[in-house]
Amino acid sequence: MNKKYLIFGATGSIGSSLASQMHEEKQDCHLIGRNKEELKEIANKLNYTYSVCDVLKLNFADKLFQDLIETEILGMAYCVGSIDLKPLRITRAKDFVSSYVLNLVAATDIIRTFQDNLKRNNGSIVMFSTVAAKKGFPNHSIISPAKAAVEGLTVALAAELAPHTRVNCIAPSLTKSKMSTFLLQNLKTLDSISKLHPLKRIGEGGDAANLAKFLLSKNSSWITGQIIGVDGGRATIA
Repeated sequence: MNKKYLIFGATGSIGSSLASQMHEEKQDCHLIGRNKEELKEIANKLNYTYSVCDVLKLNFADKLFQDLIETEILGMAYCVGSIDLKPLRITRAKDFVSSYVLNLVAATDIIRTFQDNLKRNNGSIVMFSTVAAKKGFPNHSIISPAKAAVEGLTVALAAELAPHTRVNCIAPSLTKSKMSTFLLQNLKTLDSISKLHPLKRIGEGGDAANLAKFLLSKNSSWITGQIIGVDGGRATIA
């Protein structure tokens, strides 16, 4: 039977970097994403299997389960997120609901679906929060609460799924990606945001992927229930 790691959001900056790093480590993965063409290109390059899947669609996890019914799951990384920045006065209830479903509810559907499979394999789950879950920033009222909920889910599931399945969370600061292009395309803005970080640069997808790869591996077998910042120091010393 096939033994694989699942990478959700595999066409994003962090997800695609993690897929490449896992390939270098000769680990087999199954990639999940919404954009078929981008997903197919990455999967073919790395010789990985893939599923085109929109986590906002009803019963998406059931379809994914059928795709992987003959696969043993060694671990999963839910590299899915959003950057929905608005002043509170122009937000709507649907903004909060959509963010909550994307970042939290869909993750619970996936974990519930593959819970027994992960348990059989002493698997590892890696989720993603944000530096903004703990550090206050203007216009973050939609995304910050959703990602704070992901951190709460991390520690709850780490307790519930122990000792057979580990659950950890990575909290990056702003990372170069397709989603963040609208923030970083102006060089002056890029420079000013970089200077807000003690390490004086914006994150790359590989920065968080390096930690995700470690947390998925047996090298982190005594680590669970942790929220770990990959943020250039912004959460603690900026």
